[in-house]
Amino acid sequence: MLATIKAKIAPHNRDLRIDFARGLANWFMLLDHIPNNVVNLLTMKNFGFSGAVDLFAFASGYGAALLFGSMMVERGFVIAASRILKRAWQLYAAHLVLFVVYMNAISWVAAHYAAPDIFEEYHVIGLLNDPVRVLTHGLLLQARPLNLDVLQMAIVLLALFPLSLAAMLRWPNLTMLGSLALYLAARMFDLGLPAYPAGSALYLNPFCWQLLFVLGSYLALYGTTLIGKLQEMRTLRVLAMAYLVLSLLVMVGANVPAVGRLVPDALISAFLPTDRENLGPARIAHLLCVALLFSYFVPADWKGFHSKFLQPIIKCGDEWLASFCVGIFLALAGHMILITSQNTILLQVLVSITALTLMTAVAYYISWSRDQDRLPRPAVRKPDDHAIADRYRSTEASNASLAPPAILRPHQPP
Repeated sequence: MLATIKAKIAPHNRDLRIDFARGLANWFMLLDHIPNNVVNLLTMKNFGFSGAVDLFAFASGYGAALLFGSMMVERGFVIAASRILKRAWQLYAAHLVLFVVYMNAISWVAAHYAAPDIFEEYHVIGLLNDPVRVLTHGLLLQARPLNLDVLQMAIVLLALFPLSLAAMLRWPNLTMLGSLALYLAARMFDLGLPAYPAGSALYLNPFCWQLLFVLGSYLALYGTTLIGKLQEMRTLRVLAMAYLVLSLLVMVGANVPAVGRLVPDALISAFLPTDRENLGPARIAHLLCVALLFSYFVPADWKGFHSKFLQPIIKCGDEWLASFCVGIFLALAGHMILITSQNTILLQVLVSITALTLMTAVAYYISWSRDQDRLPRPAVRKPDDHAIADRYRSTEASNASLAPPAILRPHQPP
């Protein structure tokens, strides 16, 4: 079975659709994190039940299975687990730096603009009374400032991934059922990690969101044949498209009164709110419909991914961690610019475009810097014996050519 998994992973070890999905999620999350911004009306969450975070979690599980699944098959559990935990540690270290700097940035903004309400807006009201306790709980991933919940969720999911991946490689269907059972139990019994302050901050419950991560891993390892069969079912594609249209009408109807009058209130209340914290079922169904249709119309070898127009998004997906971290501060800066100046539509567009450009520039720089570190150093060649002999003969010949003629040489006795 492991040999079969290895054969399936090999041709798909580099799927640009994953980088595209994570890059698009990074762009959407940046725009969503800038409130009072007309541009974020174009993001995924406004057109359906799922959003950028759902796309990010699913694509991350898919990509992690392709990368570490082949490593676990070829080199064993210990090597693969050590690499996964190393990556989780990198995410945790990035979170620590991001958390401390983020807290300082929020405190500076509150003091500089005399805006103490920002502490409550960004869920760090404890900084006013007990900053040491807030920082301590931040180290334990319990303090949940606004917009950092995605990275905290990724750390937890990746830290648990060695066990789930090992189980997935041996008992795939049982592992998928276990993930579903944990999701249902977490929603039914309100299971989750502790937060600080208790119950005061919204966050992404990893016991629920692990379902999308594991589902992405399952489809990466075993879903090639399954997805192909599902895509051939025209009725299923029609139903998926109908569900996407339904979700679009519900979301637009909830925000636009003119459309809302055409949609029954019972239909809107049946789907909204979508329960972002515990990953409502409507979000899962919506994302699966998007994934089914996207994989049907966009194959892995689509030439459009190599166009210069999509390269910035793909680059932000390839360097998703750096893009996400810089996006947190760009969103904070953009929010401050909009609330401290005349908030016009033109300014909102300029702020959004500038933020996306800076995020993409950082992603390109990180990629370029890593490529420079990987460049091989020019080797210093040591001359071999033949080269030394040739150089000696060449030197002797040169000296002989510079010697005076024999008639000018002093007479030497025979």
